[in-house]
Amino acid sequence: MVNSRQLALNVLLEWERGQVYAHDLIDRTAIQYKLEHRDTALLQSLVYGVLRNVNLLDCWLDEVCDNKHLQNSVHWLMRLGVAQLLLLDMPAHAAVNETVALAGKARGLMNAVLRRVDREKAALLDWAQQLPATDRFSHPEWLIRRWEKQFDPNLAAKLCEWNQQPATSFIRINRLHPQPLTSEETATLESATNPGFFHAPQPPREWLTEGRCYTQDLSTALACELLSPQPGELVLDACAAPGGKTAYLAQLMGNEGRIIACDSHPRRVERLKGNLERMHVANTETRIHDWLKVPLSAWNGMTFDRILVDAPCSNTGVMRRRIDVRWRLQPSSFAEMAALQINLMESVLPLLKPGGTIVYSTCSLDHEENEAVIERILQQHPELTLMETKSSLPWRDGCDGAFAALLKKSD
Repeated sequence: MVNSRQLALNVLLEWERGQVYAHDLIDRTAIQYKLEHRDTALLQSLVYGVLRNVNLLDCWLDEVCDNKHLQNSVHWLMRLGVAQLLLLDMPAHAAVNETVALAGKARGLMNAVLRRVDREKAALLDWAQQLPATDRFSHPEWLIRRWEKQFDPNLAAKLCEWNQQPATSFIRINRLHPQPLTSEETATLESATNPGFFHAPQPPREWLTEGRCYTQDLSTALACELLSPQPGELVLDACAAPGGKTAYLAQLMGNEGRIIACDSHPRRVERLKGNLERMHVANTETRIHDWLKVPLSAWNGMTFDRILVDAPCSNTGVMRRRIDVRWRLQPSSFAEMAALQINLMESVLPLLKPGGTIVYSTCSLDHEENEAVIERILQQHPELTLMETKSSLPWRDGCDGAFAALLKKSD
């Protein structure tokens, strides 16, 4: 029988040891143990509940035990137990007993601590509201200060609150499918602000498997719609995997014209190819291409009408989904990402036709990765004109954060 709490502890310990994202560790565990959908969902809830609230959990533990001298595995298990009792609304009997059963020689301590937490639940929850933001919302203090300078303290707090909630799921109807979803089939779903997008916490799995829709946040539409590719054009999607934006570009083009979709990693290209096939994308070819290593001569003089550069970034706009990003980032990460983003744009720009347009986009909220990168590109390329920028802000728009800038090359 699957013990989801044991698997959650294993994932947390492995996450702490390396640089693998929690999402990937959960997927790997689900495959290894052949977990049912329900068990995978519980595993994800447990792992994310802990990682989303590490600082807060430790503050509570400091109140009820000597948290500083716990064995590492016991410490993570105790965090897991407290998260179940105070944050995840799991039945106290199961949370205590099943967590204690995993504690080995620390069973007595684990039992005493978790039972005290359960008794003092209301007081502990009230006390937490008075904690500083870095503890209450479990974000690094330096990152909160950065957001306070870029936005303001109230908006930084709203962003932290947003990141603490489970992510909202959206689907986009795939109009390229021979039998796209009908209004009758989506009647029970809540329409989103973008046409063809719906709130769908649990869309029927057969819809996704058959390619009749694609799980896609509203923020991803910004770059595609700003690029506005037309039927018959030649389009480059420079950083395409896993393919959600590529498929939307193909839909905007009515599956006409030609898209070349690239990524530097063979496995990601395989995933990209599979997603495009399932989505009935017929005007796209995929290529393995590393823009920072392979010379432009590999393109044999080819140029494009439109180019999308959805650049690697800090992911600060999608922290609600990528729970562990907050713990992986360092203050130096933004300058490092900006240098990579500028190099990527410099590598791609020679492929843009005179009169053509290019969209630079990220899922970052950070000025250094967004507006500052565009300012630098414009300084270095007088032949480019900034036509428009768009952004989504989670606390304002109710979706992931994103940035997109449309640049046009002179004729």
